[in-house]
Amino acid sequence: MKRSLETQVDQAVEAWLRWVPRWEPATHRGRVAPCRRCLGSPILSAVGIGSNVPHGVQHGLSTRIKTVVDHAVAEYTARNLPMLQAELDQQAARNRARSYRPSENLDPEYEGMPLDPDPVPGAPFLFTIAALADDDVAELPPLPPLSDEAKAALRQEVGLADEYANMIGREICGMLLRHRLAVQGAISQYVEPQIEALLAELTQALDSPFDPETP
Repeated sequence: MKRSLETQVDQAVEAWLRWVPRWEPATHRGRVAPCRRCLGSPILSAVGIGSNVPHGVQHGLSTRIKTVVDHAVAEYTARNLPMLQAELDQQAARNRARSYRPSENLDPEYEGMPLDPDPVPGAPFLFTIAALADDDVAELPPLPPLSDEAKAALRQEVGLADEYANMIGREICGMLLRHRLAVQGAISQYVEPQIEALLAELTQALDSPFDPETP
């Protein structure tokens, strides 16, 4: 299991390293709410990615590593937690019955991100992707109810799955330490120059706000 986990972590980091050269700074308005997946992430700390690194760069790596953790927990659940697995199977079947699933099959850089931009005061949306998805879920029949005993057993299995996820996460953080130099080198080569160029352009615009040659 450990060797398989190491291989998955290595492949996730390698995929991120192949993606980083294609990263470009976002030109749209940034979001106000912080990303709960990336904020204070021990995974990002393990590879030396600080809060000063653009969120898109952080998210691309944290999502890829989260997929590794999720896969390990899914295997553990299938082997050891039958009640939780049954609930997950029912939820998966319920999701497959939905006709509109906008959050599925996204690239890692966009997975888990909000489906809609922040609203602009005084300019309400005619509709939102999240609301359309919620409407689709509301049309599905509810899951069958559980007895009090089943609920207690399910909570216990959920707790075991969480403990296993935390254990796998700590193990992966140790594996990520050997990738620090490669990750930080990629940021220095591909990310920091673009940020410096943006800052230089902003400085020039502030120094010469009425210069007709200033773009």
